[in-house]
Amino acid sequence: MATSGLRDIPLLPGSPRRLSPRTVARGSHAQQYLKVPGAWAPGPQGSSRPGPGQTLGAESSCGGSVINNYLDANEPASSEARLSRMHFHDNRRKVDYVLAYHYRKRGAHPGQGSPGHSLAIVSNGETGKEPHAGGPGDIELGPLDALEEERKEQREEFEHNLMEAGLELEKDLESKSQGSVFVRIHAPWQVLAREAEFLKIKVPTKKMYEIKAGGSIAKTFNAILQKLSSPLQPRVPEHSNNRMKNLSYPFSREKMYLYNIQEKDTFFDNATRSRIVHEILKRTACSRANNTMGINSLIANNIYEAAYPLHDGEYDSPGDDMNDRKLLYQEWARYGVFYKFQPIDLIRKYFGEKIGLYFAWLGLYTSFLIPSSVIGVIVFLYGCATIEEDIPSKEMCDQQNAFTMCPLCDKSCDYWNLSSACGTARASHLFDNPATVFFSIFMALWATMFLENWKRLQMRLGYFWDLTGIEEEEERAQEHSRPEYESKVREKMLKESDKSVVQKLDANTAGSEDEVGNRGRKSSIAGLEPCLRSLHSSHIFRTPVIFHRQELAASQLEDDEDKLTWKDRFPGYLMNFASILFMIALTFSIVFGVIVYRITTAAALSLNKATRSNVRVTVTATAVIINLVVILILDEIYGAVAKWLTKIEVPKTEQTFEERLILKAFLLKFVNAYSPIFYVAFFKGRFVGRPGSYVYVFDGYRMEECAPGGCLMELCIQLSIIMLGKQLIQNNIFEIGVPKLKKLFRKLKDETEPGETDSAHSKHPEQWDLDYSLEPYTGLTPEYMEMIIQFGFVTLFVASFPLAPVFALLNNVIEVRLDAKKFVTELRRPDAVRTKDIGIWFDILSGIGKFSVIINAFVIAVTSDFIPRLVYQYSYSHNGTLHGFVNHTLSFFNVSQLKEGTQPENSQFDQEVQFCRFKDYREPPWAPNPYEFSKQYWSVLSARLAFVIIFQNLVMFLSVLVDWMIPDIPTDISDQIKKEKSLLVDFFLKEEHGKLKVTDEPAQRSPGGRDRSRGSRAASSAPSGRSQLSSRASSGSQHTNV
Repeated sequence: MATSGLRDIPLLPGSPRRLSPRTVARGSHAQQYLKVPGAWAPGPQGSSRPGPGQTLGAESSCGGSVINNYLDANEPASSEARLSRMHFHDNRRKVDYVLAYHYRKRGAHPGQGSPGHSLAIVSNGETGKEPHAGGPGDIELGPLDALEEERKEQREEFEHNLMEAGLELEKDLESKSQGSVFVRIHAPWQVLAREAEFLKIKVPTKKMYEIKAGGSIAKTFNAILQKLSSPLQPRVPEHSNNRMKNLSYPFSREKMYLYNIQEKDTFFDNATRSRIVHEILKRTACSRANNTMGINSLIANNIYEAAYPLHDGEYDSPGDDMNDRKLLYQEWARYGVFYKFQPIDLIRKYFGEKIGLYFAWLGLYTSFLIPSSVIGVIVFLYGCATIEEDIPSKEMCDQQNAFTMCPLCDKSCDYWNLSSACGTARASHLFDNPATVFFSIFMALWATMFLENWKRLQMRLGYFWDLTGIEEEEERAQEHSRPEYESKVREKMLKESDKSVVQKLDANTAGSEDEVGNRGRKSSIAGLEPCLRSLHSSHIFRTPVIFHRQELAASQLEDDEDKLTWKDRFPGYLMNFASILFMIALTFSIVFGVIVYRITTAAALSLNKATRSNVRVTVTATAVIINLVVILILDEIYGAVAKWLTKIEVPKTEQTFEERLILKAFLLKFVNAYSPIFYVAFFKGRFVGRPGSYVYVFDGYRMEECAPGGCLMELCIQLSIIMLGKQLIQNNIFEIGVPKLKKLFRKLKDETEPGETDSAHSKHPEQWDLDYSLEPYTGLTPEYMEMIIQFGFVTLFVASFPLAPVFALLNNVIEVRLDAKKFVTELRRPDAVRTKDIGIWFDILSGIGKFSVIINAFVIAVTSDFIPRLVYQYSYSHNGTLHGFVNHTLSFFNVSQLKEGTQPENSQFDQEVQFCRFKDYREPPWAPNPYEFSKQYWSVLSARLAFVIIFQNLVMFLSVLVDWMIPDIPTDISDQIKKEKSLLVDFFLKEEHGKLKVTDEPAQRSPGGRDRSRGSRAASSAPSGRSQLSSRASSGSQHTNV
C-alpha cells in the first residue's frame, strides 16, 4: 500500500491540500485515502512521523488498533451496525465521546460537497488553484469561505493531535451543502491504561472484604431498619449487596495482576472512559487556533459546536434490554417513585461524583425537613388551640373597652375603635406565641445538626466512592486555564511584543541618525505601529515575524502561572464593585418604590368610603404580588449580570470562575429576595412619628405603620407569598416549561432550516444525534442556588412563619424528581467530575445558619410582642397576668393638638373625642414632658437588647456543643479506613509473594533458571513499556474495513 515517498493517511475534510476527484482512491467500504508526500513536519506535541517509504500504523490484525474511519453517508450501513448506537460502525469499538460541529459549503452545490472537492488555504493565507491540481472537481474559494476553511484546518489539526494521543476517530463525510458532523471518539485499552495511571484513578482490586456494622445492638437495629425500609428502597443492583466492598488502588500498568480484569472493554465504566477522553481533549493543543489549549477553547472560538459523552441508550426504549439510564428513569426520575430513596450509588456511577454529591445533599436536606415540618405544624396547632385563651387578643376584641384610636391618615380618615381589628389580632396569635421562641431555638440547632450530619454523610460517601486523597486531581484541574484567560494573556503578550519591536528599531537607529534623521525615524516608527495592528487583525498571520511572536506569547503563557497582574485586572474589579453597588441600590430603590406605592394607594383608597374598610388587605396583597414579580424578573437579570461581571474579571481556572460567580450571584439574589422581607420585619412602622408630629414622604403622604396586632402577621404574609411564588413559578414552572419551549424552538428551527435531510437517518437516528438534540449541561449552580435561597426562607425568618419547613418539604419532594428527570431525559450527559465535597456551598450554608440566629433573635425581640408581654407580666401587672396589657401599650393624644388641616373631615364617630390612643410608649398629654418616651419604653428596649444577647449566645453555645458532640467522621468509617489500609498491605504482600513463587519455580528446575527468572521478573514491568510503544504506534493512520 505504501510507496517510496508516499504514505497513506485518512482523508480529513478541509485538508490543507487541494484535491480533485482523480486523486482520491475509493475503498470498497466507503473510505477515502490520500497519497501525500512522505515528508511531514513534526506535530504540535512533538511526536515524530515515519519517514518516506514507511506505512503509518501497526499491522491490521483481528485485535489490531484502528485509528480512523470516514463513512460515506450515501452508502447504507449494515443492519448489524444500525442495531448498536453506542459503537462505531464496526459494532465493536465503543463511542466514548462525541465532538459536533456545523459546516456550510458556500461555494459548493448540493451533491458536489464531498471532501474530494474541498479546497485549502495556502501558506500565505490566499486561496487559489495549486499548480498541478486542476481538474473538473476543483472549486475556487470565495472571500466568505475563508473563515469556514480556516476552521476546517483547525479541526483537522486538532483531530490529528487526538490521533497522535492514541485516540481512534470515526466521522461521516461532509457530503451535503451544509449540516452537522459528529466526530466519534474511542479510547483503546492502551490509552485508557496510560491515562488511568497518569490520573491515578482508583479501581477495584481482586480483594473484597465485609463491612462490619459495629456491635450486635447496632447490627440488629440496622437489620430491623433495613427490613422496614425495604419497600422504599429502589430496585437497583447497588442496593443488593452493600455490605461487601472491593479494595481499591490507583491503576498501575506495572501491577496489572492486582486487578480483576476479566474483559478490557468493560473494566472501566462508561463514565470513567468519557472522563479519560475529556482529560485528553482538555490538554490537546491546536497551533493553528493561536496555540489554544483544549476543546473548551475550540468551542469558545466556534471551531466545534459541542462536546459531550453519550447516554447509555434510550430511557424509554421498548423491550427488556436494560441500561443504567433506563434504570435511573424507572427507579428515580419519575414522579410515581417519589416515596423511594434515591439510588445515590447508581447516580454517582452514571453522572459522576459531583452530581452524586448534589443529589445526596438534596436528599439529606429533604429528609431533615421532615422533623422540622412536624415541629412547625405542632407550633401552628398550638397557636390555634390557645387562641381563645390569649388575653391580649380577647381585650382587643372586647367592644366594651372602647379604645378610640387616632386616624390612620389625614383628613379623610376618621377615628376608629380598636375592636374593629379583632381578626388581625387573633390571626397574629397563630404565629406570635411563646412556642415560636422554642421553635426558633430548635431551628437554629436543626441547621447545625443538618450541617454536621452532612459532613458525616460526605465522609461516608467519600469512603465508599474512594474519594480519599483526590487533592492531586483537584490541583491538576487547576492547571487547565480558561479560554478567555488564554486570549487575554495572549493579547497582552502580543501588545508587549509590539512595544519591544518598536523599541528595538528605535535603539538600532538611534546612533546613526542626525537630528533630521531622527524626525524621519520617528515618523517611520509611528507609521509602523498601525501596520502591526492591521497585521494582527488581517487573515495573513502565518508570516515568520507574526508566527514568531505567537510562539513567544504561547511560551510565555505556558511558563508563567498568572500573567495578569492587579493592574490588568483593576478595570474589571472596579467595574465589579461599581456594578454590584448599583444593583444593590437598584434593589433598594425598587423596595422604596413599592413602599411609595403602598403609601399612595392606601391614601387613595381611604378617600372612597366603599374601599376604606379593606384598605390594609388590598394594599398588602397587591404590594406582595408586585414584590414577587419584581424578584422573579431581577433574579434572571442578576444571574446574567453576575456571569458577565465574573467574565470581565478573567479568572484563570474554571473552579475560580465558578466560585466567584456563585458569590456574586448569591449576594445579588439574596439581597433581591430578602430586602422586602427585611423592610417589613425591621423598618416598617419604626419611623412613623406620633400624632401631631408624623413623618411625611413627598409632602403629604404619611409613612405607613404596622397593623394594630403588629407587623408579624404582615411579615408572615410577605414571607409565605414570596416563598411559595418562587417555588411554584421559578423553581417548577420555569424548570418544566422553559426546556420544553427551547426543545420545541430547536425542533422548528431544524425543520425550517434549508438543506438536505436524510429521511432514512431521521427515522433511525443514532445515539449521538439524539443526545445532540438535548439541552447542554450548564452546571449545578442554578440547582444549588434555588435550594440555598429556600434554606434561607426556612431558617432566617422561621419565627414569623413556622410552616415554612412544610412548604419547603412539599416543594423538595417534587424538586428531587424534577431535577432527576431533567438530568436523565432532557440534558446531555455531563462529564463525570470527581470532587470530595460540595465546595463553597457548604460555607454559604454555614454562614446562613449563623446569620439566622441573629435574625430570629431580632424578629422575636423587635417584631413580635413577646418581650413587651414579658416585661408587662413581670414588672407592671398587678396580678402577674396579661390583663391590661393592651391598655398599657397604648398612649394618649389630645386631639386638639392635631395640626391644622389634618383633623378628620365630617367625622361620623358616635361620641365626642377628646383623647385618641396610638400604639407607643409615650408620656400622656398631662405629664410634665408630654409625648416623650416613657420609662416603660426604655424598660422594653433594654429587655429587647438583653434578649438578643442572651438568645444569640445561648443558641451559639448549643450549636457549638452539638458540633462538638457529633464527630465529623463516623467512628465506623474511621475504623474501616484503618482496616482497609492494613488489608491493602497484606493483599500486596500476598500477591507479590505469589508472583515471585510462580516465577521462581521454573528457575529451580533448569540450569539456566536464574537467567529465565531474571527475564521473567523484567517482563513483569514490560506492560508499561509495551503500552507506551503501542500508544506511539497507534498515532499512525491505519486502514480499516467498516
